[in-house]
Amino acid sequence: MTDFAAQTATGKVLWHFTMSLDGFVAGPEHEMDWLAGITARPGLIDEYVRTTGAILGGRDGWDVIKGARPYGGDWDGPIFVLTHHPEDATPADGVTFLSCDVAEAARIALEAADGKNLEVFSPTIGRQLLELGLIDEIDLHIAPVLLGAGKRLYDNPGGPAIRLERIGDGEPRAVVNVRYRPITD
Repeated sequence: MTDFAAQTATGKVLWHFTMSLDGFVAGPEHEMDWLAGITARPGLIDEYVRTTGAILGGRDGWDVIKGARPYGGDWDGPIFVLTHHPEDATPADGVTFLSCDVAEAARIALEAADGKNLEVFSPTIGRQLLELGLIDEIDLHIAPVLLGAGKRLYDNPGGPAIRLERIGDGEPRAVVNVRYRPITD
């Protein structure tokens, strides 16, 4: 399988994550150390730096990253953090804490993106926006690692299945095949 065309800045709402093969986007306490040593295709980070106008994330993730900027600090646009308790959030330059419903948070952040894409960096917010029909694309990078536990990309026990179409070449509803071999030290 090959990557599809480069991301474009067209005002989309992207639910964007690197995900473990078993469906986790962070460890149990939002740890991201499992990403160490995993590489992206050449130019991918520059592509997202260029096409991202704003980021919307959640409070749990914000409290873990402690103000670190996305993409190794190469991106410097507005970040919006949706929280029930903005009064006790750790402030940072370029970060706005919102306490509103998820649709309003997405509207505010998309307006701030100024025609570029809004990236959603929260599994909970992404799920809610998906259920409201407000996600334009789900952009996943599947990492060759099995975590076994953590924060799932989509966690909705008992909820309905969400059908998706693959973007790019080939049959849009076809299964994507990935093939890995365990590394033995």
